[in-house]
Amino acid sequence: MLYESCRQQEYADIAAGRLGAAPHEDAAQRAESLARIKRSGDHFTEHFTEIPLLVFVFAVDDHGGANIYPAIWSSLLAARAEGVGGVLTTVLRYEAGAVCDLLGVPTADGWRQIAMLAFGYPLGRWGVAANRRPVHEVSSRNRWRASFGARVPEPLWPPGTEGARIEFDPPAS
Repeated sequence: MLYESCRQQEYADIAAGRLGAAPHEDAAQRAESLARIKRSGDHFTEHFTEIPLLVFVFAVDDHGGANIYPAIWSSLLAARAEGVGGVLTTVLRYEAGAVCDLLGVPTADGWRQIAMLAFGYPLGRWGVAANRRPVHEVSSRNRWRASFGARVPEPLWPPGTEGARIEFDPPAS
């Protein structure tokens, strides 16, 4: 299967250190994260032919997805609002030519594959993603590594709440 072949190529890149390294993670944390991602991805790959809806995203001259990613994000949010799960994957980039050939994409006209979205009804836990670092730890404002200006100590909408709790830093004098 084409998707499985692409996934094997991606994991070869990860194993070789060409992909997936986050400078803030220690080796044990990275190994745990990759194992969790791999389990999820293995399930996705094993059940690929059962996915109810696949949306292949193509664009012409899109400068890194600036025009198409807002539409992708809106699609994922709209699906979630209806109780449908969605995931974006770019793993088919390893065989983009074969995907374009298979789908009859006019690449001579400048069309290129950006991503694939998979939609379906979620199994298991469905909620706020776990093990995420707070936004103020991974964001800066105005300058690299400058204070974000706000602390978000918990998810913006924890289960069972209606609003967000954000602690703003006082303005610099």
